[in-house]
Amino acid sequence: MATVKPFRGIRPVNQFVSEVASRPYDVLSSEEARAEARGNEKSLYHIIKPEIDFPVGTDEHSPEVYEKAAENFQKFQEKGWLVQDTGEYYYIYAQTMDERTQYGIVVGACVEDYMNGNIKKHELTRRDKEEDRMKHVRINNANIEPVFFAYPENEALNAIVSAVARQNAEYDFVAADGIRHQFWVVDEESLIEKITELFAEIPCLYIADGHHRSAAAALVCAEKAKQNPHHTGKEEYNYFMAVCFPAEQLKIMDYNRVVRDLNGLSAEQFIERLQIDFTVTDRGEEMYHPEQLHSFSLYLDGRWYSLDALPGTYDDNDPIGVLDVTVSSNLILNKILEIKDLRSDKRIDFVGGLRGLGELKRRVDSGEMALALALYPVSMQQLIDIADTGNIMPPKTTWFEPKLRSGLVIHKLA
Repeated sequence: MATVKPFRGIRPVNQFVSEVASRPYDVLSSEEARAEARGNEKSLYHIIKPEIDFPVGTDEHSPEVYEKAAENFQKFQEKGWLVQDTGEYYYIYAQTMDERTQYGIVVGACVEDYMNGNIKKHELTRRDKEEDRMKHVRINNANIEPVFFAYPENEALNAIVSAVARQNAEYDFVAADGIRHQFWVVDEESLIEKITELFAEIPCLYIADGHHRSAAAALVCAEKAKQNPHHTGKEEYNYFMAVCFPAEQLKIMDYNRVVRDLNGLSAEQFIERLQIDFTVTDRGEEMYHPEQLHSFSLYLDGRWYSLDALPGTYDDNDPIGVLDVTVSSNLILNKILEIKDLRSDKRIDFVGGLRGLGELKRRVDSGEMALALALYPVSMQQLIDIADTGNIMPPKTTWFEPKLRSGLVIHKLA
């Protein structure tokens, strides 16, 4: 059963919310964050991407950068840009993109649920990113950004969310990317108790996005528990901030790959190797997107190719074998390019689907990358099946849109 609790959120004053709120730390580069925050001292990027306050080229993982994050977090509170609520509340967060709205409940999720499997994972994490987020949580003593959860449909929770959403929102703004964000505070005691009770009836929660933040929260909790001789398991550090959405409201986009080199092969040799396991079709210079499962799009040397996996190269009866991330990893990344560990190999990078095929083309045409591989997106049901069977997807398998806006509420660990 899912254990959640309300918490005393630290939030922007209404008049500052659109200035404070930002995209998540991991969807943009330091250069992009620097540009978006230019001229805006209230931008959350000063806390979640604090390297922007240092000269270009500063190591974002250096101790002084983490210290700057904590310094800026303190400054935001001292300036009155962020203020802590007087009581422990739940929050409702709605996002509208392309006329589709999804409604989430912001909760304190239980670290013990994460450790015992009541919060289900579907993806491997990268060790360096776990370490980075752990340091960020530790030095701020707070979850600055939430984890993105999905839960099975619950009519009673839907009814509560619908009732709250009929009231005037605490925040209501459209971000630069055209996505509308609305936010309500649930401060009525009876509703707070009911939400807690209803979550206790839900068998499990699913991490949709934020595996590294979840892992970091668990690591920091373990540290604090070890340091506290009076640890009871009820302390605030035993919980971390999550936004929980009904699974049926969520949409997964493709999560694509770019690779720096062809592992010593020429383009012709690489195509020849692909033909062992794929039907390869030259699609010319016009961008080509995969149209179905087990079909891939390759961009190489200024041309697009469709790659259709041959029968027998995948296993549709296996929840992992059916995934195109598995097929591409086995037959292309590992077999031909010798990229064996997606979590640590520096020759590969990942591009979320919202950035489109144009971003793949740009990174190859610039000479930064040698090839790009676009995949057909995973379904929400595939994600749930994998999590329910205790399986794990490769890293960077799912890309959810819209992304949660960071800075609407922050969870302090004490």
